[in-house]
Amino acid sequence: MNYTFDTFFKMKKILSLILISTFLFGCNKDKWNNNNPYLPNYPFSIEVNKSLPTYSTLNFTGNAVKAYPTNGPSKGIIIFNTGSGYNAYDGACPNQDLTSCSTLSVSASNATCLCGSEKYNLFTGQSAGKQYPLKPYRVEVNGDVIRVYN
Repeated sequence: MNYTFDTFFKMKKILSLILISTFLFGCNKDKWNNNNPYLPNYPFSIEVNKSLPTYSTLNFTGNAVKAYPTNGPSKGIIIFNTGSGYNAYDGACPNQDLTSCSTLSVSASNATCLCGSEKYNLFTGQSAGKQYPLKPYRVEVNGDVIRVYN
């Protein structure tokens, strides 16, 4: 085959456009997958103001609070200050059916299931040997206001 100099640059340009298109349109931040067969996906949004006494502990690294959004998870949500941002998780145990005792309690940087006593790290959401991590939610911070939503 005999390729000309122009043909080479046209092919290079087409390949570059394909790669750029894949990069720009292939990554979608709205493809949020936090599916867990034990925990329903509630469409909710809650704003927590760190300047209010109830939530003021979120101003300090390693602290967590539980909040209960309207039409949100029945066991509430946990908001945790990682020091570099905030994590938000469902307040229910991720490896159990929803029952009266499948609630997470928070102590320091851990969340513990009341039923099975599994501990989950609030920095990572993980628990050793468990199939599902804590169910994460999206977090936006605007000044003193933390918005958590699904």
